[in-house]
Amino acid sequence: MQYPKPYIEYLAYFHGPRDYFECHEILEEHWKKDSPNARKSYWVGLIQIAVGLYHYRLKNYNGAKKMLVNAYRIIEQNKSSFEQLSLDVNKLQYLLQTSIQKIETEQPYESIELPLTDPNLQQLCSNECEKMGVIWGTPSDFLNEQIIRKHTLRDRSDVIAEREKQLKQRHLDRH
Repeated sequence: MQYPKPYIEYLAYFHGPRDYFECHEILEEHWKKDSPNARKSYWVGLIQIAVGLYHYRLKNYNGAKKMLVNAYRIIEQNKSSFEQLSLDVNKLQYLLQTSIQKIETEQPYESIELPLTDPNLQQLCSNECEKMGVIWGTPSDFLNEQIIRKHTLRDRSDVIAEREKQLKQRHLDRH
């Protein structure tokens, strides 16, 4: 099976440094390469798993639950697509249900392993982790603020500049 490079990178960031924000960035860019009417919702499901765990780790229980519930729904609607990505759907749904229950009772965050069914995929991802200088399956490092609070620490100047440019253009278009 040939897997998209962004999927392998997603899995490596998910299971290596537990950089869920980077998981989101990688797959969102991949998802957006398709035209809006051809975008595949299963990528959104994987993005939402990463975002849900990012929020859970920060103790944003409402945001975490919302994301994981949405991801569960997407998995339910796209089981064969997740199976083609070599994910054990039943185990994945069980993991999400368990995580949601922990979130509802505000239990501490624990890293999870996505249940891969293809040992070759896991090897590809493990190799990717090695290139990044991390070990596959390492639990979250709560002392690494660059990963734990990445959304507040990243440089957004390019995004802000692009928004300002679009605002100016819309203003010009109206007049």
